[in-house]
Amino acid sequence: MIDLAQLRREPELVTSALGRRGVPAQVLHELLALDAAHRSLLQEAEALRARVKELSRQVADARKSGDLTLTETLQGESRSVGESERALSQAVDEAAAQVRAVLLDIPNIPSDAAPDGAGPEDNVELRQWWPGMDQGQPFPSFADHQRVAHWDIGTELGILDMEAGAKLAGSMFPLFRGAGSRLLRALSSLALDQHSDAYEEIRPPTFALTETMTSTGHLPKNSDDMYAIERDDLWAIPTAEVPLTSMHRGEILNEALLPIRMTALTACFRREAGAAGRDTRGLLRVHEFDKVELFAYCTPEQAEAAQADILARAEALLRALGLAYRVLDLCAGDLGTSSARTFDLEVYTPGVDRWLEVSSVSWFRDYQSRRANVRYRPGGGSPTLVHTVNGSALAWARIWAALVETYRQADGSVELPAVLGGYLGGRTTISRAYAPTSKR
Repeated sequence: MIDLAQLRREPELVTSALGRRGVPAQVLHELLALDAAHRSLLQEAEALRARVKELSRQVADARKSGDLTLTETLQGESRSVGESERALSQAVDEAAAQVRAVLLDIPNIPSDAAPDGAGPEDNVELRQWWPGMDQGQPFPSFADHQRVAHWDIGTELGILDMEAGAKLAGSMFPLFRGAGSRLLRALSSLALDQHSDAYEEIRPPTFALTETMTSTGHLPKNSDDMYAIERDDLWAIPTAEVPLTSMHRGEILNEALLPIRMTALTACFRREAGAAGRDTRGLLRVHEFDKVELFAYCTPEQAEAAQADILARAEALLRALGLAYRVLDLCAGDLGTSSARTFDLEVYTPGVDRWLEVSSVSWFRDYQSRRANVRYRPGGGSPTLVHTVNGSALAWARIWAALVETYRQADGSVELPAVLGGYLGGRTTISRAYAPTSKR
């Protein structure tokens, strides 16, 4: 959540900043009015509680002096004031719930460094990279045999079976086979090994409580895009960011331990409710995919370096895999709900002739930690909220697609990058002969 105290102190600044994200000023004005009403009710309730306490003292004095008439009078007044206080306390709770409901729906304040803009068309491309670029080679001109969509390659080699996945779980749930499945496992192992120097590997639950989902900002705003298990108050996680953000929920961390860095491989589940039939072929947009996430709790001073480290690691993996990619600086209007600054990585896939997002590296300031109540003591002083940073390194479904398209050979086989050899038993070629037996 945004800092309500900052909104009270600097209403014009916060209103202007959130206006860059399309938040109407009226929403913030109404929030301030609700907040003022809540605080007024709270003051009244506290005054009534103080009066009840004073009456209790007076009743005790009257009883001690033997004045039964005064005792009964004071007791009657105490009961009446107490009833009023209880009713007012309920009104205070209702007003507080209204304030929180509005706060939960307001996105984060964008960083001043985030470009202005209303949507994806206004994102700023910072750079591109492709194999040979450093030696002055131009962007690759892919051959005709590389201009084949990954779903056709996968079917031909018997390594991707979208039909079987749909039979088991419905459309947009992929099923990988043989070398295709092993390629996914190899990618995850490569990434986890690359991050083990600085990030603690975590294997969190695949499901999360509503409170856990709310801490990251995925709820309540994005509930339509999540898979819910209502009878157990659980949600299938859309990313490992969700459990990692709440790993230290409600705790005060030792400043000397910051930044705390974690990585996790999980399945991720997204309903893609807004897809409306777009990009539903192959692996362009799926309901379940594997992803290695990087996450850090840090101080405000550490946040920029933490975000840069995650971005560098994601780029290093793409370079190791030899995939052409670009880095986008997302404009204020295209930022995710919780983000203050985001860099997206997109790979180029020759078979579908598209740039596909494979990672978002985001800094959230204290937006998530305010919801999760994760704090530290700067210099041993009063507890203050940590900052959170996270990013994918990487999400594998689209990387899988980019690899089989980019490295398809003229004979129809796929020759994978050597960096994966150690995770594939030394066998980097996927061919028809190596593919599992297809349907009979």
